[in-house]
Amino acid sequence: MQSRTGLTVRTFAPARTSGRPPVLLVHGFGSDGHRDWVETGIAGALTEAGREVIVPDLRGHGDSPAPSTAGEAGVPRHVTDLVTVLDEAGATAFDVVGYSMGARLAWELPGAAPGRVRRAVLGGLSPVEPFEAVDVEALHRAVADGTEPADPFTGVIAGMVSAHGARAAGLALCVEGLRDTPFAPRSWAGDTPPVFVVGKDDMMTRGIEQVVGLVDGAELATVPGDHHEVLAGAEFRRTVLEVLAR
Repeated sequence: MQSRTGLTVRTFAPARTSGRPPVLLVHGFGSDGHRDWVETGIAGALTEAGREVIVPDLRGHGDSPAPSTAGEAGVPRHVTDLVTVLDEAGATAFDVVGYSMGARLAWELPGAAPGRVRRAVLGGLSPVEPFEAVDVEALHRAVADGTEPADPFTGVIAGMVSAHGARAAGLALCVEGLRDTPFAPRSWAGDTPPVFVVGKDDMMTRGIEQVVGLVDGAELATVPGDHHEVLAGAEFRRTVLEVLAR
C-alpha cells in the first residue's frame, strides 16, 4: 500500500495473532524493505510467530519516492515518515527492528513516539555517522556526470550510489541529509533498553560498546558475519524472534 507520506508500505498479517503489538522493520541505506526483511525470511518468521509486520521503503529507497532536497532525506524527516506509517496502521504500541541506517532511525523513535516503543532490536548500528566524511558536492557531481571524486571514501560511496541507476540522485540526497543530521547518541528515550546486534566481522560497528554503555540494562549480542552477511543469517533471525517474544 502507499502511505500518505508517499512511502510504499508492505503489511503482513499473521494467520493467528499472538496478541502482541505490531513489529516495524526498518531497512538499511541503499536497500529496501523487501530485500532486508522479506527475502531474508525475517518478516515471514515474525508472522508465523503471530505478529503483524509493517515494512516500509524509506524515502529514496525501493518503491518509495526520491527526496527533492537533502532536508527531505535527513533523520527528522525519515523518523516523521515512520511515525506517520505507524499512525496509519493504528499501532499505538509497537516493537521495532532496524538494521544499519534503519537502526539509526529506530534509535530516535522512542523520542518521536513517546510511550509507544515496547521492544527494540538495533542491528548493524555504527556508533558514528559514516557519511560525515563524504564530500557531498563531489558525490553529486559523480552521480550527475561520472566525475571521479578526489577523496577515496567519497569515491566508494559514489560507486555504491551510482550502481542504483535512476535511483542514484535521490540516494545521493539521502547521503547529504544523513550527513547533515549525524548520529550523536546521548540517552535512550524508551521504557525498555534496546538489544544491539552486531556481526563478529562487521567493521562498521566497531566501538558500539560506547553506545551500549549509554543505556542501563542494554544488551549486546554478537552473531556471525560481516555487515552485509548478518541480515541473512539464522542467528540474527533467532535473536530477533527471541527478543521480541519477551
